[in-house]
Amino acid sequence: MWWFLIPLVVLGALVVLFGLLLVLGRFRGGALLRPVVLRLSQIGFMRRFFTRVSTAALERQNPELASAMKKLSTVSANPNPQAVQKVMSRLTPAERRAYLEAAEEQGEEAPNRQARRRVEKMQQQSRSTSARKRRRR
Repeated sequence: MWWFLIPLVVLGALVVLFGLLLVLGRFRGGALLRPVVLRLSQIGFMRRFFTRVSTAALERQNPELASAMKKLSTVSANPNPQAVQKVMSRLTPAERRAYLEAAEEQGEEAPNRQARRRVEKMQQQSRSTSARKRRRR
């Protein structure tokens, strides 16, 4: 007579597990869920699942960045500068812009004041050269 409870217990455990994942994902911006996902991504099929899900989400949010990441994934395993430059030249202007914005957003803060000033100076120079190019046109 107790055998009919087995599907209910399995279903209840799955609901509790799913609810726990939802709570961990919402609390503190998902900071508590990251270690769980990192541990699960060590399993092959879970890593493929997570990459497929994150790629699909990126395609919905920013299609230009998703296509740029797809093109850049060919050189991500062996990032020599010539190969990266070759792939970057194949990106459309919109893809390049989206990729550079994402890279700038992901970029780490410089470790000290001198390095931060050097980075700011380089950014100002790149902005001024691009502004000059626009004025010439």
